Amino acid sequence: MAEMNLVQAINDALRTEMRRDERRVILGEDIARFGGVFRATAGLFEEFGEGRVIDTPLAEGGIVGTAVGMAMNGLRPVAEIQFADFLYPAFDQIVNELSKLRWRSGGQYGAPVVIRAPSGGGIKGGLYHSQSPEAYFIHTPGLKVVMPSNPADAKGLLLSAMRGDDPVLFFEPKRIYRAARGEVPEGDHVIPLGEAKRVLPETAGEAVATVIAWGAMVHEAVEAAGLLADKGLPVEVIDPRTLWPLDIETIVESIRRTGRGVVVHEAPRTCGFGAEVVALIQERAFSYLAAPLARVTGLDTPFPYALELEYLPLAPRIVRAVEAVVGYPV
Repeated sequence: MAEMNLVQAINDALRTEMRRDERRVILGEDIARFGGVFRATAGLFEEFGEGRVIDTPLAEGGIVGTAVGMAMNGLRPVAEIQFADFLYPAFDQIVNELSKLRWRSGGQYGAPVVIRAPSGGGIKGGLYHSQSPEAYFIHTPGLKVVMPSNPADAKGLLLSAMRGDDPVLFFEPKRIYRAARGEVPEGDHVIPLGEAKRVLPETAGEAVATVIAWGAMVHEAVEAAGLLADKGLPVEVIDPRTLWPLDIETIVESIRRTGRGVVVHEAPRTCGFGAEVVALIQERAFSYLAAPLARVTGLDTPFPYALELEYLPLAPRIVRAVEAVVGYPV
């Protein structure tokens, strides 16, 4: 296995699949000769040429609309949207066309389109380059939504997304593009969508709470777990990896053992996906809960520039939330 960062793992997945399947094309702004704003497509133009690595105008609706047309005509496109914030100009194409293509055609057309988008804060991008819009797309029937937290998962999940016949929003937490490093299997490394991962080992019933986090916040949850362990409060950390379809069974199994849960995401709190996770847990494990479920999230404000670290739900906030649910009077 080779050690890679997240960007390199994404690049490796794209290269692996383009070599395997000649129907695979990628398109987006500055992805060809320049290799993408984060260099995730570096070297692909040189290997596969302008017919399969396509620079587009700055028109996100056009990028996704073109990808839909490609998919209807036998290609298997991967569209890169330069920042997740720029998905909004393509919103109509995604939620009204792409997500409904199989249903409205009575199964005559699949929709094998993957949309990659760097998401979240942590790079001083300000309000137009730091948003986490996953909840909008989870709310839309017909879409799958994925957000990896480490290089090996990024490669495996992206390969799985590309080989399916359904549209996938693949969010890449750009804060950890180069900060997250790890060993990545070479060649055909596929992780099925819809399977959560226990990031920290099970604690044989000793954990006092379950922390559910995705993307860059998994690393904050792991840091918080270390701080909590020093206080005698061990926790389990679960990374859903695929946000939709969600592996709620793995989450509920942990909650039934710990009796307490904290959900962490950097999107704003109100109507964030954490609220849905809380509702699903409550429906399936209410009688096992020893305290109300808690959310640690971004704020209900535009994403700030100067106060970025105050906005993000970093480890100290997670620690306080776990202490609060553990200290809840029974």
